[in-house]
Amino acid sequence: MAPQPASTPVPSGPILVTGGAGYVGSHAVRMLHRAGVSLAVLDNLSAGHLSAVPKKVPFFKGDLLDADRLDEVFAEIRPRAILHFAARCYVGESVRDPEGYHLVNVEGTQRLLRAARKVEVKEFVFSSTCATYGVPLGLPINEDHPQNPISPYGETKLKVEHMLAAEEKEVGLRFACLRYFNAAGADPSGLHGEDHRPETHLIPLTLQVALGQREQLSVFGTDHDTRDGTCIRDYVHIDDLADAHLRALSLLQSGHESLACNLGTGEGVTVREVIAMARKVSGHPVPSLDTSAREGDPAGLISDGSRAITMLGWVPRRSDLRTLLEDAWRWHRKHPTGYRD
Repeated sequence: MAPQPASTPVPSGPILVTGGAGYVGSHAVRMLHRAGVSLAVLDNLSAGHLSAVPKKVPFFKGDLLDADRLDEVFAEIRPRAILHFAARCYVGESVRDPEGYHLVNVEGTQRLLRAARKVEVKEFVFSSTCATYGVPLGLPINEDHPQNPISPYGETKLKVEHMLAAEEKEVGLRFACLRYFNAAGADPSGLHGEDHRPETHLIPLTLQVALGQREQLSVFGTDHDTRDGTCIRDYVHIDDLADAHLRALSLLQSGHESLACNLGTGEGVTVREVIAMARKVSGHPVPSLDTSAREGDPAGLISDGSRAITMLGWVPRRSDLRTLLEDAWRWHRKHPTGYRD
């Protein structure tokens, strides 16, 4: 019998959520807000959406690189803990602009940690990534897999993990590094979901084809060593990701030592399987065009999520492919132009 998730613990505030207007961050904010936790959001709105943040949650527009603004926000909120989502997060873009990624992801986090020291923040949950592992040596990937990132994006996330370890030694900050696999899905209500500009993620691109907003979907590589020749990825529902952040923070607040956990289902699905399910869920054709594989694109990325189950009591509730796509389709159908609606 599959393990059953324990009820989500409620962490103590006040909590500062950086990047809390973004895709995953805003879902964590709403989950905290519904639980009655004292929190505030800091976001520069370069990629996030103000309408994704509940109106009653204090919002501060500001940039991680603005040390004076950080000091102002921290002096007003005096957070006990930080959930850190704010980052640039596109692998391809990071290859074209490695300096920009280092500036935002690494130097921005350094300034965040300096501000956190001044008010003695106790706990820090970091939105990390499976991109820190690089090309997998075997599947599924557990937390002991060597971390050899092959993109500037993955390198910046790994540098932040190292910074947090150093911060723990220097000032006793307890932290959790949560290494996502592929975030996907939308709020089951259909009111909130994925809205990136430009969009690069497979599931929203597939549903945009179903909506007629794109002519066809490009399938990059059809001769990989997988069951149908297309890439396999481990998709995790954003509500499940948000739940993991609350669990990790609550665990740290209970006095647990710092930790790193993969967040994945352990069940990979192929590009062709995503397309087939999108056709079933939407009732629309999804034309696709086979094209050559992208350089450096691993054939498979699948998580060993046993540590998150054991340590956090975390079991994905909504991450099966049909539920992911039904939730995402509800959002895209109601909001075909995203938050601009």
